[in-house]
Amino acid sequence: MSATDWWPYVVILVAGWLATDIWRWLGVVAGNRLNEGSEALLWVRAVATALVMAVTAKLIVFPTGSLEHTPLWMRLGAAGLGFLAFLLAGERVIVGVVVSLALLALGITLY
Repeated sequence: MSATDWWPYVVILVAGWLATDIWRWLGVVAGNRLNEGSEALLWVRAVATALVMAVTAKLIVFPTGSLEHTPLWMRLGAAGLGFLAFLLAGERVIVGVVVSLALLALGITLY
């Protein structure tokens, strides 16, 4: 391979880096100046949480792939019991995720 064959990859890497890392660094610089209890940061956390929950709800209610063939009650049950396990385990995220996935996998296997 000649040097001219590599230039598209270099362009993709540089453009990808510029598109993401500059905003990350600007976020770090701006974030260092924010008070943890400020209204702006509370709003950002609320929006981020809402986006994560919207994606999760979309995956549960309108799944694609292999989840598409599972009944809604199974997906809702796994999510609900995973949330209950999360609360009972002292709000440990890993417990909620593992319980939900295990229940869903068991349900898919038995269904």
